[in-house]
Amino acid sequence: MAIKTIGIILNGVTGRMGTNQHLVRSILAIMQQGGLKVSDGLTLMPAPLLAGRNAGKLRALSERYSLKSPLPFTTDLDAALGDKQYDIFFDASGTLQRAGFVEKAVRARKAIYCEKPTAVTAAGALHLAKLCEDAGLKNGVVQDKLWLPGFRKMRMLREQGFFGRLIMVRGEFGYWVFDGLVPDQASQRPSWNYRQEDGGGIIVDMLCHWRYLVDNLFGPIKAVSCTGTTLLPERVDEQGRKYRCTAEDAAIATFELESGVLCHFNSSWNVRVRRDDLLTVQADGTNGTAVAGLRKCWVQPHAATPRCVWNPDIDSPINHFNHWQEVPDACPYDNAFKAQWELFIRHVALDEPFRWTLREGAKGVQLAELGIRSWKEKRWVEVQAL
Repeated sequence: MAIKTIGIILNGVTGRMGTNQHLVRSILAIMQQGGLKVSDGLTLMPAPLLAGRNAGKLRALSERYSLKSPLPFTTDLDAALGDKQYDIFFDASGTLQRAGFVEKAVRARKAIYCEKPTAVTAAGALHLAKLCEDAGLKNGVVQDKLWLPGFRKMRMLREQGFFGRLIMVRGEFGYWVFDGLVPDQASQRPSWNYRQEDGGGIIVDMLCHWRYLVDNLFGPIKAVSCTGTTLLPERVDEQGRKYRCTAEDAAIATFELESGVLCHFNSSWNVRVRRDDLLTVQADGTNGTAVAGLRKCWVQPHAATPRCVWNPDIDSPINHFNHWQEVPDACPYDNAFKAQWELFIRHVALDEPFRWTLREGAKGVQLAELGIRSWKEKRWVEVQAL
């Protein structure tokens, strides 16, 4: 069997998400399984190069996750981009730094794969997409939630006609992120998330996800109404210093689809969880309802819907959880990030289709930007085609 090496520059993966999801659970996992077998005669094998500004962090990452030998790393991104053995440039750095890195990678004629959001403005995100398109370069954006088992099952239900006519969608996302002001309760998110000047804010972060999730599961978004707020005004950063939060940490958004269906999503980093998962999406239809979390999906068809009568003077005679059926696993489900990485590697090496491009990523940034405009202007805002 022939083994084709695919060189990948992993820029900015010293952060939590970059390390855990992209390096360890995606690229290293593909290498540890013996590469990506695409036929009886060919296997694609990733060859990563860690890139970043902090040599100490890169060295520690290289040694901790070494396979037969420590992973190669560099602080000289220009030299790495000039090396022809690397086919793909991946960026998981800060959003505000992404444009400069991507522009360099375009000049080096690398295939480009990025974390979301790709920029903080729709114009900036569209600029990066057009750079790649005009240069004829393969490109993609991380849209990991599409490969989570719960939402794959919900998409399967939709394609099978389970819902009948879709009438409403509701999403609940969030958990309690400690502010760090109490000893032994350090924040579990980076401090830049809460500073607008550093590209933070839950609208920019999460509406990018809701755009591709809604578009792919339920249909194109036509308009948005959104409001945000900063619930915790002060937090403690990674150095133990107090700082003022300048970005919103909670948002309420309603999307009108082209079909007329309304999708309502609550997002908060200051909510305690009493639901099945950190993210749950409920889709109601005339023939049935489904509720999906990250990994599980539950359904209640019309024929199994109990007859409810409102009586606030007595405890409910119905245990509403008893009337739901779990959708079984139809197949093995891999890590969502890894699943999309494998598709992008096949796209680069074999020219297979890959529709989750930087232009698709720009749609998410556009929705976030329009959500912020809606909040500031207190009105519905139409979503124009990109």
